[in-house]
Amino acid sequence: ASTGAMLTYFALLTDLSVFSTRVSAFALVCSRVVSEVALFFFGITFFVAAFACGICALDQDNTDFGSIPDAALQLYKITFGMFSGYDQLEEDPALLLVCFVYVVTTVIFMMNLLIAQLNSAYQATYLDMLGYARLNRGKIVCETMPSVPKWRWEAFVRVLSLDECLEFGEGDMGVPGGVTVFEPASANITTVDMIRRFGGSTSPEAQWPEEENTCDDEDDRFDRMEKLMQKAMKRMSRSNGGMTGMASGSLGTEESGWNTFMGEDSSEE
Repeated sequence: ASTGAMLTYFALLTDLSVFSTRVSAFALVCSRVVSEVALFFFGITFFVAAFACGICALDQDNTDFGSIPDAALQLYKITFGMFSGYDQLEEDPALLLVCFVYVVTTVIFMMNLLIAQLNSAYQATYLDMLGYARLNRGKIVCETMPSVPKWRWEAFVRVLSLDECLEFGEGDMGVPGGVTVFEPASANITTVDMIRRFGGSTSPEAQWPEEENTCDDEDDRFDRMEKLMQKAMKRMSRSNGGMTGMASGSLGTEESGWNTFMGEDSSEE
């Protein structure tokens, strides 16, 4: 009972994994692939029962394989590398052959099949596990919020300074209500500024300004200019290739004509 209580206590400590998104995602992946491990143990149990019954039907005198439960226990030991009585199996070739077939079926085939299943299940589930980890964190936060004292929550909100305006860049003040998070400049490279800026008052009661010439703004003009430059470069490369081919062809024609002329002179001589 005490062992079960300690295992349950440490199982409850897995909720602390929400403090790290990667650890939480890993814990969720482990819970998702447990079904593959359960299928593996089901297949191992089936083969153990089948081979244990077959070994008991053999004409053999090995005491370790005298009954079906004993044979099943020894086969489990062979599967997990805990069996040490291989010297006794040499005295009975039929029993040794059956154990060899069992090792090939379970240790080689089933173990590698389990690895392939775990690899496939991990790749299929880990892509979505980061989102599930964030949802799990939000769920735990919502469940623990009623137990947080009001004064502690107010102190936490004051530390966040949500009423201060955020800084998009140096000297570029933005809107309040967020937390600034710094990241490397190479993490998310953006070539187009996604922030639309308008002159005038920033009052919430002011009407949102309308964009003029939305179809012919500077970004669209630069994009069209860039596409025109790319097309011009392609045309220039193609024309240079054609001129190179024509020059090589004309050079070959001149060489052949000069060779013919020299041949005629030699024939006249």
